[in-house]
Amino acid sequence: MATWSLPDPPKLPHLHTPSDNAQARSWIAQFRTQAVPKELVELSFARSSGPGGQNVNKVNTKATVRCLLGASWIPLWAHQALRQSPHYVASSQSLLVTSTASRSQSQNLADCLSKLHTIVLAASSASVVNEASEEQKEKVRRLESVEKVRRRQLKESRSAVKRGRSRADWD
Repeated sequence: MATWSLPDPPKLPHLHTPSDNAQARSWIAQFRTQAVPKELVELSFARSSGPGGQNVNKVNTKATVRCLLGASWIPLWAHQALRQSPHYVASSQSLLVTSTASRSQSQNLADCLSKLHTIVLAASSASVVNEASEEQKEKVRRLESVEKVRRRQLKESRSAVKRGRSRADWD
């Protein structure tokens, strides 16, 4: 029996530390290069609507892929984002993806698997926090100091206006 596998994600329910984010980024880099094998999902086919004339009435070209959210290849930290996805089915705790883009069953299946890959990749990447570069940190420090100087000048000018009001001799 052949084994179909994707890289096992780290068992991290949340990404809190830079180490967690580094592990997640590593898994995402591996996952990005691979496709979801059809053996890891539940497949079904139905008659499609749309273009194709009589063909759509005779051939089951609509592809439907269902994948349980608890599948071992879906990272735990992505579950919350996947639950918010329009592809999430709460009653079965699964992701449901369909395709009727083509008149070919195999092309629709490939489209479904590609969509599923994209959905899982987007959800797992959404919560990964990238570390700012030294260049970016320096830019932020410069902007903060410029803002501090500008604020101080504004406060001094307002103070001078108010001081000028209090010294006036109105007699």
